[in-house]
Amino acid sequence: MGTLYLVRHGQASFGAEDYDNLSDLGKKQSVRLGEYFRDKGLTFDAVLTGTLRRHAQTWAGIREGGGFTTEALPWPGLNEYDSEAVIGAIHPHKLEKPDSPEMYRHHFRLLRDGLAQWMAGVVSPRGMPSYTEFVAGVTSALDHVRARHHGGKVLIVSSGGPIATAVGHVLGTTPETTIELNLRIRNASVTEFAFTPKRHMLLTYNTLPHLDAPEHADWVTYS
Repeated sequence: MGTLYLVRHGQASFGAEDYDNLSDLGKKQSVRLGEYFRDKGLTFDAVLTGTLRRHAQTWAGIREGGGFTTEALPWPGLNEYDSEAVIGAIHPHKLEKPDSPEMYRHHFRLLRDGLAQWMAGVVSPRGMPSYTEFVAGVTSALDHVRARHHGGKVLIVSSGGPIATAVGHVLGTTPETTIELNLRIRNASVTEFAFTPKRHMLLTYNTLPHLDAPEHADWVTYS
């Protein structure tokens, strides 16, 4: 039986012109996770990442912290949905950058509603695949892991949407539950699946064992 570790990228640049870039804290989170993997004696038979910059930067930090030499396989199906396009599909007016608790809440209320409508096939966000196609991109990575790496240890570096989708697929959750899983996943968190050639099984979700020490208490982030 193999083990698949799914890691969400480190803290990105929410509210900035270019979200797809790790913050300084996001880089530290990634390096710290690599150190944790190293200290646990973990090595990876294969690494898959989405093709977004924050995915590559997170893997670079993990690789630096852990001293890993494995080359990552880019997998576009592990890329995140476009949250601006999702919101734009139900809210045609451009949103101001969130700079207050109420504006952040408003942003995520719209995102939750837009995701629900996209998943139900009610809206088609500009430039995005259908939800069925999005799920297929995620499950293609899971199928690849099962087919190619039985008995091994595999790392996936991706985003909250694909990771929540993978968990929802394995557990057979409702779209509403998948959305809630998505919106609660933390940066640089670790989700674990056991897998056989036939299926994946959830072991842990959204854990931060590498940030358990008191000195890392303020390193826990969600965006």
